[in-house]
Amino acid sequence: MIRNIAAGIDGSPEGLAAAHWAAHEAARRGVALNLVHAWHPHARPMPDVPVDSTERGRAEHLLQEAVDSVRAAHPSLTVAARLTCNSTVAALTAAADEAELLVLGSLGLGRTAGFVTGSVSQRVVGRAPCPVVLVRAGTSAADEHLPAADGVAPEEIPGIPHRDVVLGLDVGHPCDDLLAFAFDAAHRRRTGLRVVHVFRTPPADPAAPAVPAAERLATVERAVVAALRPWCEKYPEVRVTETVVEGRPGAELVRATAGAGLVVVGRRTAKSRLGAHTGPVTHAVLHHVRGAVAVVPHA
Repeated sequence: MIRNIAAGIDGSPEGLAAAHWAAHEAARRGVALNLVHAWHPHARPMPDVPVDSTERGRAEHLLQEAVDSVRAAHPSLTVAARLTCNSTVAALTAAADEAELLVLGSLGLGRTAGFVTGSVSQRVVGRAPCPVVLVRAGTSAADEHLPAADGVAPEEIPGIPHRDVVLGLDVGHPCDDLLAFAFDAAHRRRTGLRVVHVFRTPPADPAAPAVPAAERLATVERAVVAALRPWCEKYPEVRVTETVVEGRPGAELVRATAGAGLVVVGRRTAKSRLGAHTGPVTHAVLHHVRGAVAVVPHA
């Protein structure tokens, strides 16, 4: 099987942004790009179908437009197109089964908000066996880099340092897949990795001796350092900074993602493939973070 990154296309600006983000990532990894579009027959033609075309013809046109746009920007990249008559969730989940990464576009809630995890994207994120990256319309490769000086040509942007990757880490659960993705992302971008762990103090037990706040913090910090140690040894070139703070995990993590080039969060996998399983923290990040967000399934 050819290694590939898949991206969902639906004719929207968000879908095209996802295709170009996926193309940059595929080029970075040296793999192929698979653009996927699902269409559905209706009893009556949809309003956006031209009178001289069919629903399938309209779908073929949308997909080809995306392929042409990506190939124009990345002429050396291998780009495949998959048109399927199926439900969107089924088509994207099937593509994720064969990909190392799935990229989706997502609507923004406004100037200050992030992603709308609607019925399609929410179900795909909750079911995909591979990491899923959500990208907003208007996102470009330049957004992953630090601000460029005036007069910098587009071809010079890749030489500008990348913004940090930010990882939301919960040391209470096994998270090797999550750590592997975050360290690899920082390594490929030659940038730093900011690891954020937010903890909440459990209700006091009247029968147990009180633990000083400084001691609780030190215990959690040691757990974070222990979880990171083998990955820091594997990726010695990645500059890692750890932030451990007590508070509301979702709110604190969203606050810590300011200025990030990529935010990485996890979702626990479940035996059932029914329903979405993103968790409240990841849900908060998807709703409030402006940049690209990677959701990584882990045990």
